[in-house]
Amino acid sequence: MDAALLLALGLLAQSLGLSLELPGLRKPSTLYPWRRAPGLGRVRRAWVIPPISVSENHKRLPYPLVQIKSDKQQLGSVIYSIQGPGVDEEPRGVFSIDKFTGKVSLNAMLDREKTDRFRLRAFALDLGGSALEEPTDLEIVVVDQNDNRPVFRQEVFTGRVLEGAVPGTYVTKAEATDADDPETDNAALRYSILEQGGPQLFSIHEHTGEIRTVQVGLDREVVAVHNLTLQVADMSGDGLTATALAIITLEDVNDNAPAFTRDEFFMEATEAISGVDVGRLQVEDRDLPGSPNWAARFTILEGDPDGQFAIRTDPRTNEGVLSVVKPLDYESCEQYDLKVAVQNEAPLQATAPRAERGQARVHVQVRDVNEAPVFQENPLRTSLAEGAAAGTPVATFAAQDPDTQQLQRLSYSKDYDPEDWLQVDGATGQVQTQRVLSPASPFLKDGWYRAIILVHDNASPPCTATGTLSIEILEVNDHAPELSSPSGSLCSEPDQGAGLVLGAVDEDLPPHGAPFHFQLSPRVPELARNWSVSQVNVSHVRLRLRHQVQEGLHRLSLLLRDSGQPPQQREQLLNVTVCRCGQDGTCLPGASALRSGGAGLSLGALVILLASVILLLLLALPVALVARSRQRSWDKGLLPGLQDDLRDNILNYDEQGGGEEDQDAYDISQLRHPTGALGTPLGRPLLRRDAPFGQARPPPPRLLPTSPADIADFINDGLEAADSDPSVPPYDTALIYDYEGGGSVAGTLSSILSSLGDEDQDYTCLRDWGPRFARLADLYGPP
Repeated sequence: MDAALLLALGLLAQSLGLSLELPGLRKPSTLYPWRRAPGLGRVRRAWVIPPISVSENHKRLPYPLVQIKSDKQQLGSVIYSIQGPGVDEEPRGVFSIDKFTGKVSLNAMLDREKTDRFRLRAFALDLGGSALEEPTDLEIVVVDQNDNRPVFRQEVFTGRVLEGAVPGTYVTKAEATDADDPETDNAALRYSILEQGGPQLFSIHEHTGEIRTVQVGLDREVVAVHNLTLQVADMSGDGLTATALAIITLEDVNDNAPAFTRDEFFMEATEAISGVDVGRLQVEDRDLPGSPNWAARFTILEGDPDGQFAIRTDPRTNEGVLSVVKPLDYESCEQYDLKVAVQNEAPLQATAPRAERGQARVHVQVRDVNEAPVFQENPLRTSLAEGAAAGTPVATFAAQDPDTQQLQRLSYSKDYDPEDWLQVDGATGQVQTQRVLSPASPFLKDGWYRAIILVHDNASPPCTATGTLSIEILEVNDHAPELSSPSGSLCSEPDQGAGLVLGAVDEDLPPHGAPFHFQLSPRVPELARNWSVSQVNVSHVRLRLRHQVQEGLHRLSLLLRDSGQPPQQREQLLNVTVCRCGQDGTCLPGASALRSGGAGLSLGALVILLASVILLLLLALPVALVARSRQRSWDKGLLPGLQDDLRDNILNYDEQGGGEEDQDAYDISQLRHPTGALGTPLGRPLLRRDAPFGQARPPPPRLLPTSPADIADFINDGLEAADSDPSVPPYDTALIYDYEGGGSVAGTLSSILSSLGDEDQDYTCLRDWGPRFARLADLYGPP
């Protein structure tokens, strides 16, 4: 092939977009075009095929699109093929190619809204299946057609705007879409209003779809809802169209004032009754029912200076309900003329016209009825001194009948008097006591007694009124204060201890109680020389020694006075035991025992002790009589051998304490006269203040009775001697016998030491006490 021919073929191949190479320079080596054949050779440029445009919805099928050729070999020795979407990929069968001629055809209608372009690959093979050219891209562009109508995003658009809105007020916005190519007029949309159903009050922007007001005159009371028919069209308004509905609701404003349906209203009310409805006031309002622009609010302007009427609004009917809130009195006023005004809860628009009937007159006629009597003062409070005698006037609980035009008689009675303490005069209402009220009554609450009095009239039917009578029972100072504790102890040294704190109590209530006044009795001036009293608080004082006094029991007379009017006072004895104290201000153990022995007894203990002594005397007297009779029988020899018979009646108690050797009895005289055992007294002897001071020494100890018949005399003499002995406590005082340690004047009672002095004890006197004691004398006396 000469050079001129090769140049011509090259230009032809370039014009067809195919690459061309000479035969023999490259031998096919493979059947698959995407595999490059091995060997040396220069690489040719790929095919360049411009995009192919084809209109969607093309109906003449098959439709030739393009033809590709390769100049590698002669015609008929090249095989052509294509691959990609629309061929061997979904959607299959859309495109095809003639493998010998290279013509590409369209076999099905295209839809740009589904697929707007196809990218295929074209191959040129020799008969052996080897690639003659490099694969090239074949792009098919689907050209859009106006085959889709525009669609509104919703079928109904809603909007709200205040009635009376100014022109240009935004209401709502309509939106639509178009599936066609937005770069073409097929998707160029235009909006319009087809129908408004009345005046042209709204407009829509053709490009944005915004709906706005265009003029004044929006009145909810005329038309509350406006329905607009909207249209959208593509091709800039000349193409396909679609419609939708726009519903615009006018929001209410208070542009209508409420008005009464009448200028005057006539009603009737019963006197002496409150909380009842008298009548209704009808009003009209064109604003939206149930809204604050419609809800009425009523005001009484004139005719009710005492506030006896009130008007509330019925939320369902918007009527004014007139009611009586304070009882009316026919005798005071027979008719009321009220001036009433009405307005809305929400403020009225400044441009709204005023109502012609914004005010009305209400005439209320009062109907006369029988009224219950009225107490002049209810509740009635009064006071009465406690302990008031029967017949004491309390108060006059009088009432009046408000029915002055009717002559009626009133009568009084009791309704509640739990203690039946009061008496009421049925004609006058005078209340007085009919007995003395107990201070401990459970119906006295914080010093107040409450009773309920009734008053009746004699009308037909009669009326009854109830009154409360509250009586304050005034406290009377009828009790004197007394000591909380009538005894105590003090250290013998004035500077030791904190003193004795004394307190007082008073049965009276304030202000007849504390503060209390304590004073040493003025009748005994010598008390102030040894003792002092200082105030601690309103109810307690501190008792101290001015200088050292004798240890033992001291009886002080104190004068106590309260703060009542007039004050009450009491003189009371105080038992003070003076004792030796340690450094901490407390009584020492020995001094404590001594103090206890000298402490005075209370009245109850004294009575018990006296009863015990009398019982002992009554028991001892029969024993003495029986012993005397047996002694006589013994002397006459009427009971021979009685000593042997009584042996079995003797009980042995010698197994306690020290065992068999602890057989010595304790000398009871040591308890009666504790200074005789060891010979030295324990401390300074105590002197009784209730015994005569003329006797310096106690009488000597008396001998035991030698006969059972003398026991009663022995006891009486001993009691008399004890009463007159100032060195020992009285017979009715508890004696302390438990101190038997070192230094005790009674000596020790242990089994070891008790037998030391038994050798000199004489038991022969027991023989004179009868057969039973004779046996004891034989056991413990000398053989």
